[in-house]
Amino acid sequence: MVSNQEVVEDIVAHFGEKLFNLEEPYGLLTVTTQRENILEVISYLNDHEKFRFTFLTDITGIHIPDNKGAEFGVIYHMHSWENNVRIRIKVFLSENDINIPSMTGIFAGANWMERETFDFYGIIFTGHPNLKRILNIDEMDYFPMRKEYPLEDATREDKIDALFGR
Repeated sequence: MVSNQEVVEDIVAHFGEKLFNLEEPYGLLTVTTQRENILEVISYLNDHEKFRFTFLTDITGIHIPDNKGAEFGVIYHMHSWENNVRIRIKVFLSENDINIPSMTGIFAGANWMERETFDFYGIIFTGHPNLKRILNIDEMDYFPMRKEYPLEDATREDKIDALFGR
C-alpha cells in the first residue's frame, strides 16, 4: 500500500519546482503543474514501477473568468488500481492560449474525454487524432460550460423578486 506522503516525496524529489500547490482535500492528493510539464508528469506517474497510476479516470475542464491569466483549467484524475491511491493534476491556461498537449499517446481512453472537454469548454488538445464535437452540434459557435453569460435574464419582467424570497 502506498500513501499520499510517499507519492508527494517521490514526485517532489523528481520534479521539484515543476509542481506546486500540493494539497490533500478530503484525502485526494492534488498537484498543479504547467502545460509544458503535463506530459512528463502524467508519463512518470503512469510508468512508475511502484505507484503505477495506470488508469486515467477523467479529464475535465473548468472556467474561472475572475482568475486573470489562468481562466481555464484542465484537470486530470488518475488512479492506481494496485495501490488504491488517486491523484488529481491541474493545469491552468490563459484565455488567450487554451492549447494543451493531448494524452491520447499515453491513454487511448483520453480520446473521448478530451473531445468532451473541447466540446464544452473549447480547450484545444494539440496532437489529438480527431478533435471535434461529440455531444453538441457542429454548428454551435459557443461552448456551453463557459461562464460567459449571466445566469438570469435581467430583461424578464415576469419574475418578481418578492415571489422568490429575494
